[in-house]
Amino acid sequence: MKQQAGLWIDHREAVVVTLTESEETVKHVASQVGKHDEHSGPGSFESQKVKADDSRQRALTEHLNSYFDSVIESLPAIDGVLCFGPGEAKTQLKQRMSDKHWGGRLAPVETVDRMTDPQIVAKIKAHFLMPQ
Repeated sequence: MKQQAGLWIDHREAVVVTLTESEETVKHVASQVGKHDEHSGPGSFESQKVKADDSRQRALTEHLNSYFDSVIESLPAIDGVLCFGPGEAKTQLKQRMSDKHWGGRLAPVETVDRMTDPQIVAKIKAHFLMPQ
C-alpha cells in the first residue's frame, strides 16, 4: 500500500499528516517552547533576573532538538515527505533529520503561513496528486 506524508511546522507545533489510499491520519506534536523571558520594568536588576544569553540559547537548542526528534519519530521513513511552515523550523527540522540519519527524505521545503488541518491535508494531497 502506497504511503505519503507531509507536515506543517513552526517552533510551537507540528501537524503531521500520513496518507494511504484508504485513510489519512493527522497527528499534532507540541513543542512546549515558551515565550522568551520577559524583561522587568525600568530600574530592575535585569542581570540578576534573566539567565545569560548563552545558557538560554543552549537550553532552547536542546529543547528544540527534543521537539524535532519527536516530530521525526512520528514520520514514516519514506522518500519525499513534504515539509512546509512559516519560519525557520522547517529548515532546522531538515538539518536535524540529516544529523540523525533519518531513513526517509524530505521533499524541498516550502514557506507558507498558518493553515488549518483541512488546508494542510489538502496541500499534501495536491502535492502528491491524490484524489480528494
